[in-house]
Amino acid sequence: MAGWAWADKPHFYLYALLAAAGSALGGLIPFYLGKAGGELFLLKRINRERYEALRNQFEKQEFLAVMIPSLLPPPTTWKLFVFGAGVFEMRTTNFLLAVFVGRAIRFGIETALVVKYGPQIVNVVGDFAKQHFVLTIVLLVAIFGGLGWFVWRKVKGKPGAGQAPPSVSSDQ
Repeated sequence: MAGWAWADKPHFYLYALLAAAGSALGGLIPFYLGKAGGELFLLKRINRERYEALRNQFEKQEFLAVMIPSLLPPPTTWKLFVFGAGVFEMRTTNFLLAVFVGRAIRFGIETALVVKYGPQIVNVVGDFAKQHFVLTIVLLVAIFGGLGWFVWRKVKGKPGAGQAPPSVSSDQ
């Protein structure tokens, strides 16, 4: 993807979108394996506490539980979350959208960096993320948590959002 973006700089975003779509479609294999009885398989691989934590995360925010690992660089255990999405019966359309959004953000950033700094930047950023994995996670959670909070405040603060419509008096 980096090579294609570098060779065709004006269309770099297309490569990011196509890679995101391919990743979402490719993720359907472990997703459907999880739906087809993956609970027992998962319980053989991880302990009950980890299983319950994954299930609780999916129950609270299934979209973010798939989107956030989708935008993280390797060595994130992305397939575990994809498989878990199937086990915990996430809707297929929501799954595809979450993976696509996460991967589009990740691949969009990667291709934009390649266009700006050249293909070698992928290795530099990848090495940094591996060496400072916890810092990378904290930064991403802070960024997306802040964006989520901002959007939530905007939606909550809009007139009429969760409020009864104002009454109209006939005295006017």
